Amino acid sequence: LVQAQLSRLSPFLRFGCVSPLALANAVRKLDGSGPDAFVRQLCWRDFYYQVTAAFPKISTEAYRSSGDVNWRSDQDALQHWMDGLTGVPVVDAGMRQMRAEGYMHNRARLITAAFLIKHLGIDWRPGLQWFFRWLNDGDVANNSGNWQWVAGTGNDTKPYRRFNPIRQAERFDPDGVYVRRYVPELFPIQGKAVHQPWRVP
Repeated sequence: LVQAQLSRLSPFLRFGCVSPLALANAVRKLDGSGPDAFVRQLCWRDFYYQVTAAFPKISTEAYRSSGDVNWRSDQDALQHWMDGLTGVPVVDAGMRQMRAEGYMHNRARLITAAFLIKHLGIDWRPGLQWFFRWLNDGDVANNSGNWQWVAGTGNDTKPYRRFNPIRQAERFDPDGVYVRRYVPELFPIQGKAVHQPWRVP
């Protein structure tokens, strides 16, 4: 998660300071698989603009039905999520990073959004609005499109997809560097044990 944050170009794309095509052409000159992955992300970004043009209510209404979802109303759980005090280190790290920097890497966005929706059972719209409040790059198309994708109400054929936050943390932050940076109270816990502090003797 720490290494994946290197480009930090999303706010410049959002405000039109840099062209997606210019970025795609520039990275295509580089070697390795990184440029292809980067261009794919640019394509997803533009895809959500097309979706939003066809469905302007993307921030307030489900793009497609997700069946009988009974969202929980739990203001305390929502507030703890917003404050980065859920007790799940990778979720708390992402939420605290967003408030401190106005930015969160896409993987952390998926983990935190999925936690609110799938683990806490809270409607995606309050989460979307919270991201809008803090993210420097939180444009309507991409913020809303990704929230609906996680909720299973957007452009997705797997509405019941779940993200296991512990497994995600161990895969994308194997040494716990990201978590310790944003959740300093866990700094003394070394290695991947930081992802499950409740198991530390």
